[in-house]
Amino acid sequence: MSRVHFIAALLIATAFPISEVSAAARPNIVLILADDLGYGDVACYNSESKVATPNLDRLAREGMRFTDAHSPSTVCTPTRYSILTGRMAFRTGMRGVFDGVGGPCMIEETRLTLPAMLQGVGYTTAMFGKWHVGMTFFDRSGEPINKNGLKAVQRIDYTRPIPDAPIHRGFNHFFGTVSCPTTDWLYAFVDGDRIPVPPTGIIDKSPLPAHPYAQDCRPGMIAPDFNMEEVDLRFLEKSVAFLKHHATETPEKPFFLFHSAQAVHLPSFAADAFKGKTSAGPHGDFIFEFDHIVGELMAALDSNGFGENTLVIVTSDNGPETTSVINMRNDHGHDGARPWRGVKRDQWEGGHRVPLIARWPGKVMGGSTTQQTVCLTDIMATCADIVEANLPDNAAEDSYNLLPILLGEQSKDRAVREFTLHQTISLALAIRKGKWKYLDHRGSGGNNYDRPLLKPFAIDDGSGELPAQLFNLADDPGETRNVYAQYPEIASGLKAKLDEFKSSGRSAPMRQISPDQLPR
Repeated sequence: MSRVHFIAALLIATAFPISEVSAAARPNIVLILADDLGYGDVACYNSESKVATPNLDRLAREGMRFTDAHSPSTVCTPTRYSILTGRMAFRTGMRGVFDGVGGPCMIEETRLTLPAMLQGVGYTTAMFGKWHVGMTFFDRSGEPINKNGLKAVQRIDYTRPIPDAPIHRGFNHFFGTVSCPTTDWLYAFVDGDRIPVPPTGIIDKSPLPAHPYAQDCRPGMIAPDFNMEEVDLRFLEKSVAFLKHHATETPEKPFFLFHSAQAVHLPSFAADAFKGKTSAGPHGDFIFEFDHIVGELMAALDSNGFGENTLVIVTSDNGPETTSVINMRNDHGHDGARPWRGVKRDQWEGGHRVPLIARWPGKVMGGSTTQQTVCLTDIMATCADIVEANLPDNAAEDSYNLLPILLGEQSKDRAVREFTLHQTISLALAIRKGKWKYLDHRGSGGNNYDRPLLKPFAIDDGSGELPAQLFNLADDPGETRNVYAQYPEIASGLKAKLDEFKSSGRSAPMRQISPDQLPR
């Protein structure tokens, strides 16, 4: 453990002293994060869905369904940073996403993370699946690589440990991949801070499925134990094994399990058991596989005695991918973005309004629905309240506590969030207040709708040469009419608030923790 890691661990331990009684009473927390699962991909959100999602639908019947939930970003890397830190990723200045073995880890060494906070109050923390927030690899001379692409992977010295893996950011256990499992150049599993089975050659894609949803697989290096079509089942196997081991060895300790799926990010390589299981093609089969994974995790919780005292949250890191939406619309009459404008990368609702379901027996009312506007950054402050951990003001700066919503104690007329921030891959920003949504830029902020693929879906919303966009989501949920020119005072007010949140470094209020609650 480095000196920085030791100091961080010491601060966490003193800030969140463990009580044996309260630790045993605290709920387990399971976060299941889909990749590129759209609002319209889930049957209980879309009555016209062509894919059955029985396990997600059951979860909604047994818990709470959020209809106005948002990923912090319209792409995966910044969203994952924001979930794990409760902080909007644009504040780091990083544009784009990692697409290989680039690093260093985007999460700063001294930043309090969601798993580290939970560790501090006695939780065992585990993550299985896609990391995608950066890791540092070294070449044979000991120099950090911190680049993406095939040549970077070919330089890796696999005998050297990774210094900024998930186990250095608050997780006790990690098994997964550096970036997108079946897309991003390195097709190998990380176990802890090592790759035990390194790649041995360039992937042979000829045996893999060839269809419109299979184009994202880059010609990277692959390990002998890496089955491109079974990746999600491998992650599931690890999560189920963790639950069984925890039930056997330390059932008295609460746990936090972050299951970070590959599904349903392209390429849509459903496992053999799920091929042809839907009438919606390969991507429909992949969505069906994700639903199965949710069901298996729920069954594992029940079989190990955790079902009643576990908060389960299922959501997605952003909206559905461009090509999967277009092909699914054309081929199968299924719209993963329905009913919203835009897709992954876009600042419009389809890019970041995501399914969010929470189940907590005895706490969250089954079959309930909330229209409260929330963001996935809010998971950290919510968990802090649940476990009675005091968040310092230099952590979770964009995180609001949703526990009153979950418990049914929040008035429908009183918003937990007055303002919500949005960002795209290019760091274009937007802000939401109630029915008003202000986009501080022209266009989508992500995808180029002049491209032939997207041009048929372009909307003339009256923006013309206007410098920004303002939509009234109550009257125009499809964002078809830019009313920036009609309501300049609302636009300027939201612009001023956005600038304030940018310069202040936070959008959540100061928590004003008393001195006796801070580490000494």
